[in-house]
Amino acid sequence: MTSNRFAVAIHIMSLLDLVKDERLTSDQIAGSVNTNPVVIRRIIGMLAKAGLVQTSPGVAGASITRPLDEISLLDIYRAVQSQTQEELFAIHDKPNPDCPTGRNIQSSLEEFFAEAQQAMEDKLASIRLSQVTQSIASKI
Repeated sequence: MTSNRFAVAIHIMSLLDLVKDERLTSDQIAGSVNTNPVVIRRIIGMLAKAGLVQTSPGVAGASITRPLDEISLLDIYRAVQSQTQEELFAIHDKPNPDCPTGRNIQSSLEEFFAEAQQAMEDKLASIRLSQVTQSIASKI
C-alpha cells in the first residue's frame, strides 16, 4: 500500500505558506488535510528534522525555513519517505531459485526499477514548492 505522507507533507507546507501570517495549530492543519492532528504532528516532525520547517516547543505553528523556490518536491519526498523503503518499487526477496525465472527476476528488475526511481527523483527535483503554492493560489 502506498503512503500518502508525501502528499500530506506538500499540503502542510503549502498551507503554511498560503496562511503564513497565521500560526496554525495541528488541529487547524488537520482540518484542512482532513486527518488526525497526530498525523500532522508526526509529519511536521519529519519536515523539521529535515530542516524544512521550524517549530517551537509549546507554541502553536510551524514556519518554513527557506524560500519556496529553494525547496523541491524531492526535498519533501526525502524528508517523509519511510526509512525502511528507500526505493519506489520493492522487489520480492524470496523468489524460487530452482525456477529459471525466479532465479533471474531480481537482477533483471533492479536495473529497470532503478531507472524509474531516478526518473521520478529527477522530475521531483525540478518542481519547486513555489510552483505548487502558485497553482493552489490561482484556484482559490
